[in-house]
Amino acid sequence: MSPNFPKPLSADSIPVYVETSKTIPLVHVTVALRRGAAFDPDGLAGLTRLTTRLMRRTAGGVPLTELEKQLDRMGISLGADTSYSNVSLQAATLSRSIGPCVKIMADALQHPGLAAEEFSRLKRETLAELGEGQDNDRGLASRAMRRLLFANHAYGRSVAGTTASVKKLEHDHAQTLCKNLVRRGELLIGFSGDIDEGSALAYARQLAEAIPESASLTADFSEPAAIEGKRLVFVDKPERSQTQIFIGTMGSHPKDEDHLDLHVANTVFGGMFSSRLMQQVRVQRGWSYGAYSSLPLDRHRQAFSMWTFPKSEDAAACVQLELQMLAEWVAKGITAAELKSAKNMLIRSYAFMVDTAAKRLGLTLDEVLYDLPSGYYASYPKRVSQVRLESVNAALKRRLNPENYVLSVVGTKDRVLADLEKVLPGVETSIIAFDSPDL
Repeated sequence: MSPNFPKPLSADSIPVYVETSKTIPLVHVTVALRRGAAFDPDGLAGLTRLTTRLMRRTAGGVPLTELEKQLDRMGISLGADTSYSNVSLQAATLSRSIGPCVKIMADALQHPGLAAEEFSRLKRETLAELGEGQDNDRGLASRAMRRLLFANHAYGRSVAGTTASVKKLEHDHAQTLCKNLVRRGELLIGFSGDIDEGSALAYARQLAEAIPESASLTADFSEPAAIEGKRLVFVDKPERSQTQIFIGTMGSHPKDEDHLDLHVANTVFGGMFSSRLMQQVRVQRGWSYGAYSSLPLDRHRQAFSMWTFPKSEDAAACVQLELQMLAEWVAKGITAAELKSAKNMLIRSYAFMVDTAAKRLGLTLDEVLYDLPSGYYASYPKRVSQVRLESVNAALKRRLNPENYVLSVVGTKDRVLADLEKVLPGVETSIIAFDSPDL
């Protein structure tokens, strides 16, 4: 039997979702705004993330050390998250502390101190995080791929920003953004756990009461354009014995009629341990401990990508194999046996997606925040069971083009690049240093 998902309620025109569970005396609270890092001004990538964290740290103008003591004393965990499409404050609190928890969250939204000293501290911390990120080869490869694949789109920018962009951020940038970010028409509130609908609606009104009336934003960034041709971006990093490799092309959106077909096809190709990529790259050849493909969701069309991490001497052969597999997958599709296996895995694993009130609430909020079709998750098992082989294979040909891709590699240029270019005739190559301030 399919689980029940929370239905939308309203608190003074604010959408509120409540999923009650009395299992343990704990409440999860999410306050989200449908405006994220994709709206960062040109040249100021990272501003939304830094500003949201600043609001959380300066709730009600209380000094951070005192605020953290209050949260610890009452058993409250409070975080601020930023994605391309939205920002959110998320709290987990003991039931007895729900009132103070909501008060602090309301203060972060309605009365953040935005202290200049805390802004400077956050800016230094962000720059330090970006510096530490240069040691994360997978992160470097992923950012380099997105930077080229979405070169003329907001998705090509990093949510956290770059060293160059964060250095440009000023305190008044955060003050101005905060005024524009918190809009009543963009607000979405959710509660799960040990709380009833009446109490949740009362707390939702408290969260929204001082936020000025405003309509939802109608302006939005456009759909990303598909890349044409074959591009290689090589992130040169000295003394690497291993590489990190991403291959990306334009993916799909859940509003596409064939999105679920591609989702099932991706499960066959690189979404489970028995997938084609894992079997060919890891099991049969031992080139990479893992080999995966991904088809993520967002408010706009995201990338389809493959990820492997072979030794330097195996990188060229691994890339060549992956591209051959991609072309064959698109041209010939999947088999009936593969379809059955993928559908069984997806339907069975669904239970772990919805086994807690917090998870069910999270999926419900995602439907709204990412403009997914209504009932996307509630109907998921049934829709997966109805996927047909013919529609899967037609979707692969319709949506994916193996001739248009971005290949991103982090490694040592002198050990890898020449071999890569030998197996990629005609590829357009660019080279970037791993510590580039723009990466």
